[in-house]
Amino acid sequence: MNYRHEFHAGNFADVFKHAILCRILHHLRGKPAAFRVIDTHAGAGLYDLASAAAERSGEWHDGIEKLLSAEISAEVAALLAPYLEAVSACNSGGRLRIYPGSPTLIRALLRPQDRLIACELEPKAHLALARNLRGDSRVKILELDGWVALNAYVPPKERRGLVFVDPPFEAGSDFSNLVSGLTAAHRKWATGIYALWYPLKGRRDADLLARRLGRAGLPKVLRAEILVAPLGDPARLGGAGMILVNPPWTLESELSAILPALIRVFGGAGEAHFSSGLACGGTRTERSLMYGLFPQGRSWCVVPYWQ
Repeated sequence: MNYRHEFHAGNFADVFKHAILCRILHHLRGKPAAFRVIDTHAGAGLYDLASAAAERSGEWHDGIEKLLSAEISAEVAALLAPYLEAVSACNSGGRLRIYPGSPTLIRALLRPQDRLIACELEPKAHLALARNLRGDSRVKILELDGWVALNAYVPPKERRGLVFVDPPFEAGSDFSNLVSGLTAAHRKWATGIYALWYPLKGRRDADLLARRLGRAGLPKVLRAEILVAPLGDPARLGGAGMILVNPPWTLESELSAILPALIRVFGGAGEAHFSSGLACGGTRTERSLMYGLFPQGRSWCVVPYWQ
């Protein structure tokens, strides 16, 4: 599939992955030591929701616009606050016109001692990214293939941080690149946090991704998915997932509050939900959930696996 950022900015999948991104950054800010974020497929950084591309898809109306107008609990509002405050900072007068991409969200949560490396290979997007994030000494913009960056810039000198991987899935190799790129980077920087996003139009690629990661033997993994429409329609994005390596220890419980709230806002493909905490290693059934099929008839799923 082709997941170009400008066509899908602010849709349900953006809300899902960016809410998770901001939770991770919030936790990194909890310690005074500096951290570095490597955004491998950064995009343009800012997206005009009145542009021809955004108007053509209109997906943001069923994503960030719905969330901003929804009634959510105080608990979920507090968890989403770092994300929603960053979105609000890009817009004035209470009107939603601009959606911040991942590098803009990351920059909003950097402290003076923190750093961001934002990589974008597509020439027009790279120029827009450089323009949108110019003048910030904490940020380095690189015109570089994200798959190269994934391995080239770890470990960072700070020895704390996050690698955020959000490719457009234009190439059929992107799912396999997630596995090979992650395992190579993890060998160099085993203590880093890795967040890998993937689209869901069907189950095959996502479940193969999970199984291949299972064989890689990564010790601390959290898999999260949401479904807002039945899978199988090649013209529609039905859901989205994240593979999170070395996640903050509270993230599982936070997502178990955030994801059902998002499903209530966006609508879900199933009637129930699933959340499972595993003991060390887990049972065969539990491992099959982590590295196998999404539980059928469910709209959201948070499954950890600790070796």
